[in-house]
Amino acid sequence: MAAQLLIVEDDEALRTLLVERLQTEGYAVKAVACGEAALEEVARAVPDLIILDLMLPGMDGLEVCRRLRVRYPAVYVLMLTARSSELDRVVGLEVGADDYVTKPFSLNELVARVRAGLRRLQLDREATVEEPLVFGSLRIDPVRRQVWRDEQLVHLTVREFDLLCFLARHPDRPFTRLQLLREVWGIDYPGYARTVDSHVQRLRAKIEPLPGSPRYIRTVWGVGYKFQAEEEA
Repeated sequence: MAAQLLIVEDDEALRTLLVERLQTEGYAVKAVACGEAALEEVARAVPDLIILDLMLPGMDGLEVCRRLRVRYPAVYVLMLTARSSELDRVVGLEVGADDYVTKPFSLNELVARVRAGLRRLQLDREATVEEPLVFGSLRIDPVRRQVWRDEQLVHLTVREFDLLCFLARHPDRPFTRLQLLREVWGIDYPGYARTVDSHVQRLRAKIEPLPGSPRYIRTVWGVGYKFQAEEEA
């Protein structure tokens, strides 16, 4: 079955070009011109991957991404932006975008990013042998991509889950922010360290009994973060 893509782009010429190219790649593609229509379309049928323009009329791409992450945390979001500043890219990643492409871009580059995103989703779905990771009242299921705390399901975004799972798979080992960017985001640039900090803050709010005094995700001063496997006496 062909992967389902949704394009959210208000530029009609670009929208048509993207639809035609991605259809030639064998994908099932739908397209809308605004954020409100995108949310309505996703409510009808959740796609595998969304190509989301940042600058949209009415509701912008950042707000669309925020709302998507609340209800559909597993959908892959590839953000398009005409802005080139580091701040705009960081904000996009912080609200839950999985990847971004800055305009102008080549269609080959966009197709490669789509393939990479879908490949990661497929690998997640095929991971059927890894046992759940259990640390006290925290249970992480890499196969189902679910997290439970005190028998309550915790709703995480794709990147929040990836970050938690990576740290938990390497308990008690400290990682720098740059190492986490490379391993979890695939980004090799120190300017995005703030993205790691904001994701850690949100994770703590969701999984820690006392976020201000974290039990699991510990700060290693002068280094970065680590996952604490055993509770300290």
